[in-house]
Amino acid sequence: MGTEEKINVTQVEDVQSKASQLEKIQPFTVEILKLIKDSQQQHGLRHGDFQRYRGYCSRRISRLRKVLKIPQGDRRHFKKRDVTEAHIINPRADDRFLHIPLMLTERCWAYAMQLRQEANTEPRKKFHLVQKLRKACVYALQLDELCKQERCDVRTKLEAQAYLAWIQGSLQFELQLWQQAAENLKKAQVIYEKIASTLPEEEQLPYKQRVEEISPSLRYCAYNIGDEKAVDLLELRSQGVLENFDTLVSQTQEKTEDVLYEIKWFNLKIPVRVERIRVFLVSIEGLNDSLVHAEDSQARIKILENLFIDLRDIISLTRESARAEKITAKQAKEYQLLLAYLLSIRIERTSQRNLILILQTRKPQDCIRLLDINIQQTNEISQNEAIKENTEIQKYYESQIKAYKSLRSYYLARTQATQKRWKEAAVLFDSGHRSVQDLNQGTFVSELKELLKRVKEKSEIDIATAKANMILDQKQEEITVQFPQKTYKSKKPLIERLDEFREDAQLLSKNPNLVTFPPQMEPVPAKPLFFDLALNFVEFPDLSDKLEGSQPKQKQGAGISGFVKGLWGWGK
Repeated sequence: MGTEEKINVTQVEDVQSKASQLEKIQPFTVEILKLIKDSQQQHGLRHGDFQRYRGYCSRRISRLRKVLKIPQGDRRHFKKRDVTEAHIINPRADDRFLHIPLMLTERCWAYAMQLRQEANTEPRKKFHLVQKLRKACVYALQLDELCKQERCDVRTKLEAQAYLAWIQGSLQFELQLWQQAAENLKKAQVIYEKIASTLPEEEQLPYKQRVEEISPSLRYCAYNIGDEKAVDLLELRSQGVLENFDTLVSQTQEKTEDVLYEIKWFNLKIPVRVERIRVFLVSIEGLNDSLVHAEDSQARIKILENLFIDLRDIISLTRESARAEKITAKQAKEYQLLLAYLLSIRIERTSQRNLILILQTRKPQDCIRLLDINIQQTNEISQNEAIKENTEIQKYYESQIKAYKSLRSYYLARTQATQKRWKEAAVLFDSGHRSVQDLNQGTFVSELKELLKRVKEKSEIDIATAKANMILDQKQEEITVQFPQKTYKSKKPLIERLDEFREDAQLLSKNPNLVTFPPQMEPVPAKPLFFDLALNFVEFPDLSDKLEGSQPKQKQGAGISGFVKGLWGWGK
């Protein structure tokens, strides 16, 4: 065998060995969305703390650069080093190389979201926010270019494309480039939907959540492009897309001369002449659909509370418009009707929120308090001067009040039952059951219908239970009744007659005669006295001659007896 043939054989062997190595190399699979969702939930975004998440991203980048040995200089000097195609093509490469541009993008995005929160009080931070989103787009584009390499599998490429489209759409949304933002967001939504359709059901949740997060932004873009029906502003606000409802109409002018919108309320037609009020009324057209598609009761309550925030400003604006000097008497009447309509929205939605709380609570006392609020507010709106003479509206509110009172009777009966007042409970259960039977539930909200359905199903059982307990209590009283016995009244306390059994009603009163207080005085032996008997044999000198004008006395023996007599006053 010649030398040339040996060289050819060795070259073929080298090529075959390299081919076998490439076959053994596993392609990169980076689940970008799942990775960032897990990181966000574990490091601050569960509570909306973007600053904490941004700090985590910085620490994660530092650890990755240290492990993968691509530091950016030393402690004194900085030298920028990006992840390149060479790092990805290397057979010994790790998929964590793709994590570096991903974390860089997430850090810029988290900083932008933090600035969005702070921009409510400091408007200048809006510019900084846009710069951070631009930087996030640069890193996301870098990630997409790296994922286009053959080393990455199809899923990683698709996720990188969707992530880039979402970041670019977010930037264009902030810049109010509605057409471009809609295109990028729609692209990201379609890719995520396609990825979710190919995955098992237990792995689809983050992708479905991202699709739902993108939908409000798409509807808002569609609204600004010109499709008013495609946007649900209330849902956008509840999900944080709109920081402030006023920004929607910041560039529009109020038109007081022409009718912009018309409301049909029962048999009334109410014109709307203010642009801001019109936009609000358009935004709540899909409110019921938003409540139906809410995840749970807390989400529905949050949507309603966001509505109350906007509604408060709209009501105050309507009152100011009604007090304007340049309006006619007809327009003033229209504003009064509009104000009554807005107040009815606030009261009805407040009642709906209270009904949601009633469905959650277990204490009947709390339910009674919430129903009392509903009854009071509904009475107030029914007595409004603008609609006081409208029979159709009055019938509607009368049926509402009757329904609330029926529920109140039922929960009041449950309160009596918990206190074992079965007679009162039976009467109230029966009253609530009869009034529920007579109600026409066609115009009620779903929460009220559900509560009335519960009362209708349970009241008959509750009535029978209350009556049975009432009869049992009566039988128990008959069994425990004893023949009247002669009662004795004694002034002796109980401690002095413990050996005698008597029925004394006084012992069960508030002042039972148990012991004599204060106790009587008893004689006790005194402490013995010890006397000095030697004192009896002591003779004291006569000092009478020392006293002036005194006569000499006969000497007497001095002793303890004389001392004691003088002490107690005995003797002479």
